This record gives sequence, structure tokens and C-alpha cells, in this order.
Amino acid sequence: MQVYRLDLSKAVLIAGPTASGKSALALELAQKTGGIVINTDSMQVYRDLRIITARPTVEEEARVPHRLYGHVDASINFSAGAWVADAEKVLAEARAAKRLVVFIGGSGLYFKALTRGLSAVPPIPAEVREAVRARLERDGVEALHAELARRDPVSAERLKPRDRTRIARALEVVEATGRTLPSWHREGLPPLLPPGEFSALFLAPDRDQLYARIDARFDAMLAAGALEEVAALAARKLDPLLPAMKAHGVPALIRHLRGEITRDQAAEIGRADTRHYAKRQFTWFRHQLPEFEWVAPEAARGWVATVSGPPPSLRGE
Repeated sequence: MQVYRLDLSKAVLIAGPTASGKSALALELAQKTGGIVINTDSMQVYRDLRIITARPTVEEEARVPHRLYGHVDASINFSAGAWVADAEKVLAEARAAKRLVVFIGGSGLYFKALTRGLSAVPPIPAEVREAVRARLERDGVEALHAELARRDPVSAERLKPRDRTRIARALEVVEATGRTLPSWHREGLPPLLPPGEFSALFLAPDRDQLYARIDARFDAMLAAGALEEVAALAARKLDPLLPAMKAHGVPALIRHLRGEITRDQAAEIGRADTRHYAKRQFTWFRHQLPEFEWVAPEAARGWVATVSGPPPSLRGE
């Protein structure tokens, strides 16, 4: 793979599978250009999950401005729409200061919302969400899927009958708005970065090397206190359907804390789940965001090494 020289007069988007070296690349680029790093990862938004999600360290965050990291409590059902609203404010701030913005992460939906726009589903009131979740626990996912088939047959048809999270989400939307998800999806919000306003790359490391890095990193996270971090999260007794409660490694480590499995078993489940997620990231970006240039990490690092500063357009010249 060959890397092209990214246009630094535009926003830079750096995506890739977990453990591919995205954060280090974004940090170096932002340091050289006086840029701002903007988190584009759906799990690194949670303040409760610094270690288990491999967020940048406090020292790294101090080297250049980092935005949208750890700014959401784990009790919040944070969405791509909420992230876009936050990202819009940071983007405006960076542009006013004439600073390069570097969006970096592995969440394909966030990048798609950023560059393609998003459906206009309004926020769901907490009481509606809680009522649907209570029914899910009381009646079971099959009963809710049957109800969804009556009220939103299009969504019910495309969802697996045991997909608890998405079935609950689809029912919440119908309950709160009286309209189905597909009808909302037809009314999109415009992208923050339309075509022509960004340069984008996807780090594509060798698969075997990546999986070895994932395994080593999970072990390193455990050594750094990931289990204690998850224990503090579990002690809050939050809804297990919340996104933060499903971060890779969290469910397995909670099972270990309950005495259901050993620490080694939990670690192996966490490593395997993360490897499977990385595989899905490759597939998702290939099919959903073909405008991203696939680049070997070493080629990307070589390009960043040649960067000497922001272009004139970002210096006010």
C-alpha cells in the first residue's frame, strides 16, 4: 500500500481497527501542526473507561489539545447524534483558531455521520427509555420483537429476533415519536464535513500482527488496572444495555468479578471479542466508507515524519 500526501488545509480523518496505532499517529501529526485531536470512538467518550478503552494517557492529552475524550458519564446512553452535536462545537472552535483538526477513532458510524450526515431522530425522553427497558426485562426480547413487528415491521424484519439493544431502540423511537426509525432515517441531517472538506485514511496493518498487538495490549490494560476500573463501574449497578457496559472486555470482567469465570477466562474472552471487533472494522470501512484511503501504518508514519507544520491557509497567511 502507498500513502498519498494528505491535504493539511482540510480536516484530517484517521480511522482504523483497534490497536493499529491511530492515537500515536494523530498525536504526532497534531504536535507538528499545532492541531487539535478529536475523539471519534464511541467508547472513549466515557470517563469511566480510560484504561479498558485504551484512551490517551493524561500525559499524552497534555501534549496537544484533545477533545471529546472521557466527557460522558457511563450512565448516559450516548449516541452518534449527540457526538455530532459535540463535534460541531469543537470543529467551529478549531476553525476559529485556524488549527488543523484531526478526527481519530475506530467507530465507523461516527465517521459516517461526520461525512455523510445522520438521520434526524430526536432525543428519546428518559422515562420512555426506562419503560421500554423494564418491559424488556419483564417480558423478554421475543415479546418486544413481536410488538415491533406490529408497530414497525420494516425494522423488525431487518433485526435479529434476539438483538435486545436495537429492538429496544426501535421501540423507544415509536413510543416517543409515533414514527418508525425508517421514516426518521429518510429525513437526514447534513454532514459536518461534506466531500472536499477532508482527507481520510484508514490504517490497515497486517492482520496477524494486529491480533498479536490486541492480545498484548489487553494484557497490558489488565496490568495497568483495567479490572479495578471495571469493578468500580460494576459497583454502580447500571443498566447492562448501556453502551459503556458493553465495551470490549467489560462484560467478561464483570462475570469474573461475580465469580462466574476465572480471570484468565475473562481475559481470553476480552481478547477474542476485541479481535472479532477489529475484523468487523476492516469489513465495515471497506464497504461503508470507500473514500478512506487504506494505508499501511508504517507508510502513514513515514508521511507524518515529513510534516513540518500547518499549511499557509491555517497560519492566516
